[in-house]
Amino acid sequence: MSAAAANAADDLVYAAAARGIHGYRFDPHNARLKPLGLLADFDNPTLLIAHSDHRFLYAGNAGGKIGSFLLDPKSGKLSRVNQTSWKTDSQTHLALDRSGRWLAAAGAGGIAIFPLRKDGGAGDARIAGSPASCVAFSPDNHFLLAGSDSGIDVYRFDVETGALTAAHSRIARAAAAGLVFHPNGRVVYTIDRYGVEVSAFHYDASSGSLEAFESLPLNVPPTAKATPAAGMVINSGGTVAFVSHNNSNDFAILPIDPVRSTLSSLELTPLIGQKPTALDLDPAGGFLFVASEAAQSVTVYSVHPHTGQLRPAGRPTPEIEHPNALVIVPVE
Repeated sequence: MSAAAANAADDLVYAAAARGIHGYRFDPHNARLKPLGLLADFDNPTLLIAHSDHRFLYAGNAGGKIGSFLLDPKSGKLSRVNQTSWKTDSQTHLALDRSGRWLAAAGAGGIAIFPLRKDGGAGDARIAGSPASCVAFSPDNHFLLAGSDSGIDVYRFDVETGALTAAHSRIARAAAAGLVFHPNGRVVYTIDRYGVEVSAFHYDASSGSLEAFESLPLNVPPTAKATPAAGMVINSGGTVAFVSHNNSNDFAILPIDPVRSTLSSLELTPLIGQKPTALDLDPAGGFLFVASEAAQSVTVYSVHPHTGQLRPAGRPTPEIEHPNALVIVPVE
């Protein structure tokens, strides 16, 4: 048993699938996902995010709907608080600000900023900015970064009002489909829309500006280049990044240099299930969870604490229809 497994609690795992949100209790000692069933009805959810206080869960779909749910840590059950929406032809990403008071959504309609009520419900949206495919709040909560086909836009963020003000436009003219801050808060990594390249930027916290310093091509199969990337996550120690692709059967494991924050390609790890649609790490960093559309399941991999190498652990979940988003909620 790994040290991470020995110290981990039985976290909750939620997966967005065709008919709603499924829940699981994760036992780290045997890497087992215990099904809790379909816990919330929601129209074809494609996005999930948990509040930082672990009491609320938010779901979104491509049509712009946002569902707010109260989370019971003992049973894992979800109770609907409210549902709201905003006008967009697509909704592709959700992010919570560092204060836990605002929820941001990216989509073809721009960027929606939802105030979060004390009961966890999302209020009416304020629409700002250009169309975006992904959003991320800066570690100091002073800026919001938004990726799109045209590059990265940076907005100043007012935590008291939720207002966005343009600061920098069209940084790095590449199709940014994912934005991830390094745990040190000084570096931002992006993955392009088709998952063929990961780029790294130095982040200036005083101005919100970004300076590119690396682009790493990924060995994506030719058949995969016409479909979107599935996602990218970085472990809490900031030593390794994991990148997956919707139409590939492999994972890219990218070690991160501890001094320069540059990336290097370690290996491609075969997946148990084809067409990964989402991935997430547990808080301790000992396990990686992967949703697979082709396998209709969620699979758990143990993560080597130093190299990041992956090994299948436990058994995949029973079949669920079109799993396309994952979130891990620690239980304290």
